[in-house]
Amino acid sequence: MIKSFFRKLSAATLSNEFKKEEKNFTSQSNLHSPPTNSREKARELVLGLQDEICDGLEKLDGEGKFQEESWDRPEGGGGKSRVMREGKVFEQGGVNFSEVHGKELPPSILNQRPEAKGHPWFATGTSMVLHPHNPFIPTVHLNYRYFEAGPVWWFGGGADLTPFYPYLEDARHFHREHKKACDSINTNLHKIFKPWCDEYFFLKHRQETRGIGGIFYDYQNGSGKLYKGQNNQGTAHEASQSLGSEGLSWDQLFNLGKACGQAFLPAYGPIITKRKNQPYGENERQFQLYRRGRYVEFNLVWDRGTIFGLQTNGRTESILMSLPPLARWEYGYQAKPNSREALLTEIFTKPQDWLNDPKLDEICKPYQAIN
Repeated sequence: MIKSFFRKLSAATLSNEFKKEEKNFTSQSNLHSPPTNSREKARELVLGLQDEICDGLEKLDGEGKFQEESWDRPEGGGGKSRVMREGKVFEQGGVNFSEVHGKELPPSILNQRPEAKGHPWFATGTSMVLHPHNPFIPTVHLNYRYFEAGPVWWFGGGADLTPFYPYLEDARHFHREHKKACDSINTNLHKIFKPWCDEYFFLKHRQETRGIGGIFYDYQNGSGKLYKGQNNQGTAHEASQSLGSEGLSWDQLFNLGKACGQAFLPAYGPIITKRKNQPYGENERQFQLYRRGRYVEFNLVWDRGTIFGLQTNGRTESILMSLPPLARWEYGYQAKPNSREALLTEIFTKPQDWLNDPKLDEICKPYQAIN
């Protein structure tokens, strides 16, 4: 009788443990699964960001207006491209929305996520690049997106700043606002997304960053591993390894995109207001055009968004909207020693700890490049 009792007790214990594990597994699956209306929610998010940002930029420009053009993709989906030309502040800028779908994924995605092969796919996002007239106002880029293919899904996005005549406080302000947005979801995110941005927007053939960075993240699917890049020797990978697993839910990642997207205008707007009336001459204009050439090089050679858009037969005008209206290349250019142009080349195209390194003040002060 005693043995029978313990056998029943063991069976009951095992049954309870199994139910407990099953419950944990179910809750984890729910945590990492998209809601039934995931596509609609993601679409509304990026459409809302497009509207909000365009409204804010028109107010900041004061004269320029975005012209909208809707387009359809024959294979499925479409979008809305909004472009401003020859505004008071912006020489050219575009804010795009796209919602595309199809049956077969391009190699650029399958190489990264082979488990998505054979599944119909859906992608939506908003992307933006602004090229101001004044060389003292930085070029800026933003992109937030969502992707689904069968059991595979992820969020990605970020924003980065590319100054031509840099100011330390502008760089710090841009980073500070995006750090606040990341911290509103999880205080560990910025520790990874900031160095990941430095790593991603890097021109390998020039050995320089595209600008002073910002934040960048991709393939965020709640799996716990935050860094999904390819450099296992880099700072972002090391930060992710030391922090361990961070299992963000679909809703948290959705809210991350929303918080970061809404941080853009507070991060960039004050820089425009501060710099838009700053006088400049032909020397500054020519250096701006020269550095714009670097922007073109990155977008055409390294940017995964450009590659994905072209491989999925996206709208070419919208994909290449990020290119500046004017740029130039100069063979063997060398900035004059101890010039503002040299400061940009030597310091502001290298990864820096903008928010915490006091040595940057000492470096920038002789150039009157702090504020």
